Amino acid sequence: MHILSSGPMCSLRRALLFWLVPLFLVVGAASACFSYWTYNRMVASFMDEQMQQLGDSLAQREDRIALPPVAPERVHKWGSYIAQVWNRDGQIEAASMTPIGAPMARTPGFHDVTVDGRHWRLYAAEPSAGSGHRVQILQSGEFRRHLAVERAGAALAPVLILLPLAILILWGVAATLSREIQAIGRQAALQDENSIRELPMTRVPAEIKPLVASFNSLLSRLRDAFDTQRRFVQDAAHELRTPITAVGLQLENVCRDMPAGACQESMGQLRAGVDRAQRLVDQLLKLSRNEARAGQEPVVAVDLQAQVHQSIDGLIALADQRHIDLGMEVDSPLPATTLMLRCAAGDLRSALDNLIENALRYTPEGGVVDVRLSSTAQGPAIEVVDTGPGIPPDQLGRVFDRFFRVPGNGTRGSGLGLSIAQNAAQRCGLRIVLRNRQDRSGLVARLEPVAVAVASEGAQPAARAVGKPALAS
Repeated sequence: MHILSSGPMCSLRRALLFWLVPLFLVVGAASACFSYWTYNRMVASFMDEQMQQLGDSLAQREDRIALPPVAPERVHKWGSYIAQVWNRDGQIEAASMTPIGAPMARTPGFHDVTVDGRHWRLYAAEPSAGSGHRVQILQSGEFRRHLAVERAGAALAPVLILLPLAILILWGVAATLSREIQAIGRQAALQDENSIRELPMTRVPAEIKPLVASFNSLLSRLRDAFDTQRRFVQDAAHELRTPITAVGLQLENVCRDMPAGACQESMGQLRAGVDRAQRLVDQLLKLSRNEARAGQEPVVAVDLQAQVHQSIDGLIALADQRHIDLGMEVDSPLPATTLMLRCAAGDLRSALDNLIENALRYTPEGGVVDVRLSSTAQGPAIEVVDTGPGIPPDQLGRVFDRFFRVPGNGTRGSGLGLSIAQNAAQRCGLRIVLRNRQDRSGLVARLEPVAVAVASEGAQPAARAVGKPALAS
């Protein structure tokens, strides 16, 4: 039998409460019924015994019986007995409370009678041989039921108090176990290919320890597989770097020895191919280094404006070579604390360098690449805006795949730049959002906190960064 429901509503806590709470309620109801039944029999037995003793003692008296009066309140509220003495002619000679309207019983013993809608317990004593009196003792049936309920309630009071307390404790235990499982889930969700660690087993419930142990075994094998892949990429890149560099040097020597203009076109194509191979090897080495240092670099407070300056300074030569206006713009005014981000400085530098370099390589000569700093409710954001051809909308989701190149683009890249930038940004708690410009051709690569929704095209920044004018060739 399955105790868990299928589908998205499957829950251990819900299943536990679904089965145990009704069980507690059923047990509580059964205890209440049993207690009432038990105390009802006890009360009836005790009261019947007292009625019989009183009736028999009065019936044995030979003289005239005088009965003290009993108030109706004591009869109905406190259960006082009513005594009746009947003569041989079936007439009442004496009664402790009148009128009662109860008939004379035809046979001795106990009877249940109803008089004017009220239930009574009646005992008729054996008549005395000498006097011939017949004595009847009556007691209120409502009082007996009330007394049984009262005694049963007193006995059930601890159970009734403990029942909701037990349900609350059950809910708390289930919630605690659920939080422990959710904590394990959160730790598992933090795993990525750059920082795979086994889940701790210290606070894992015994019932799911085999599952967590199996998951840890899978994580260990997965980590070993990623480490093997990284070593292979790094070793392959190092092995390729030396022969490609040698081919480039030999190509330069051949070009120097050949007459000017001879095979210039063929040599130019060959040189471009060697450069692309060299760039691919460099990107592979960069990717390998970034993945190897993941999680090892300390987290510090990074000044974004200074970091952008450093990235621009490192790529200004490429911008000059392609005659591209490379500069930085800052929304004004922005307080200094707004432009601070806690992350690994190397990861942020890697993300910025690759985004800016990607924009420079795909922007035609004479174009413009701007790096814009702005502030959002969740934190600072950086946009790299170029005047290149942009990316077809159906290809925007694939450009982060390794070795993917946009078809039909004249620029031959390695297909690794955006992938490296994305991995570095994720380690900083950031994400990269790409969108095509709406005012003209070009691409906007936005680096923002993960919680920020994709922003629509906003107003133009108010001012250039002070002390860092647009860099042009």
